[in-house]
Amino acid sequence: MRALQRLIQGRVLLLTICAAGIGGTFQFGYNLSIINAPTLHIQEFINETWWVRTGQALPNHLVLLVWSLIVSLYPLGGLFGALLAGPLAVMLGRKKSLLVNNIFVVAAATLFGFSRRAGSFEMIVLGRLLMGVSAGLSMNVQPMYLGESAPRELRGAVAMTPAIFAALGIVIGQVVGLRELLGNPGAWPLLLASCLVPGVLQLASLPLLPESPRYLLIDRGDTEACLVALQRLRGSADVAGELEELEEERAACEGQRARRPWELFQDRGLRRQVTSLVVLASALELCGNDSVYAYASSVFREAGIPEGKVQYAVLGTGSCELLAACLSCVLIERVGRRLLLIGGYGLMTCWGSIFTAALCLQSFFTWMPYLAMSCIFAFILSFGIGPAGVTGILATELFDQKARPAAYMVGGALMWTLLFLVGLGFPFLKEGLSPFLYMPFLGVCVCGTIYTGFFLPETKGKTFLEISEELHRLNFSRQSQGPEWTGPEVVLSTEL
Repeated sequence: MRALQRLIQGRVLLLTICAAGIGGTFQFGYNLSIINAPTLHIQEFINETWWVRTGQALPNHLVLLVWSLIVSLYPLGGLFGALLAGPLAVMLGRKKSLLVNNIFVVAAATLFGFSRRAGSFEMIVLGRLLMGVSAGLSMNVQPMYLGESAPRELRGAVAMTPAIFAALGIVIGQVVGLRELLGNPGAWPLLLASCLVPGVLQLASLPLLPESPRYLLIDRGDTEACLVALQRLRGSADVAGELEELEEERAACEGQRARRPWELFQDRGLRRQVTSLVVLASALELCGNDSVYAYASSVFREAGIPEGKVQYAVLGTGSCELLAACLSCVLIERVGRRLLLIGGYGLMTCWGSIFTAALCLQSFFTWMPYLAMSCIFAFILSFGIGPAGVTGILATELFDQKARPAAYMVGGALMWTLLFLVGLGFPFLKEGLSPFLYMPFLGVCVCGTIYTGFFLPETKGKTFLEISEELHRLNFSRQSQGPEWTGPEVVLSTEL
């Protein structure tokens, strides 16, 4: 309750969360879900376009190849965006990086909107690539920006909001893609181009809000601008103590440059942080949640839901993740990061096992499809409560100011690469393993639970200095004489 009151007092912080989110992870979730509704319509457009150009119909396997390219270029663009995020966040700052990112959104929306009039499915392909770049960049910069702008007692809750906006984007995309709205055959260019609306909202609101105080003081060395930003973000609260904490952090690590991504793997003092980032970022993409979404429609049909109503049942899956993300935002500062991750992966293992059993037995018992359908909702709820949001906080809290942008580049590149590979390999898993297709994902969930329980330190309620000191002890605990910890090394230059 006290944290909620503090957030309300700092109204500018609340507006910053909304402005960063609407053009950030909201775009990711929105563009991930709207592409499902016009699948058949776009495939028909590809075939018609080829017929107009050549006088011949495009073979079905080539139509599917072009469609697969449209879908797969989104995570590939996300990989490029993740690699851009670190340099831009250092050179332009967190806020300006989010604003510049909308260039990709405007370009993509223009391509989508005029693709049918121009008779070019290549415009859709390029638009999806650009939207992927935008999503990859914003998904790295947004949590960095918000995590550095939030007070210590609200850092976990604020850092969870990107997961809320991602889930909200999925739900809104599912709603807008309904046949009664923009999911009909004639409206698909407008549906794809609707990504322009969140971008315009961010361009109109974010320039009025402050930059990250931590970036202003430690990266730019501008104490006056940092103080102004803190006062705006905290409202009536006294910021003297927080400013003193930032000054100590800057003084402890003066003169250091920003880390390059490959340097994170070479530094013994970052071994625990890098391992945690790689293991848990991999678990996030390999836990099977995206595949559950892909498999949901067929399970709903097996349960007897009419074909015309399946789209509404699918809408319920996105709503479950949104509800779970909101619940996790409330709980994270009460129970901590580790417990949410352990509980989330543990419950996903449980529901995934029951789901596998239900798939195996659905031909023997008439009620098994209903059990499988219930497991889908329970699995998504468990994912939303723990891994969906908490994983995004790791790079903010485990890495210091100079290593943070590079850490987001590593984590983002890894997650987008795995998202691409899972999308590529899931059809083969589905065909080869049939009802046992979730067994590999369950193994990942078990590994995520074990690693979090034994190796991930709790960061709830700690300053960045305290977290760095604890991780230093963990990294050098087995050495009789380790280097003396002098505090986090904080960037003063913009070199990557």
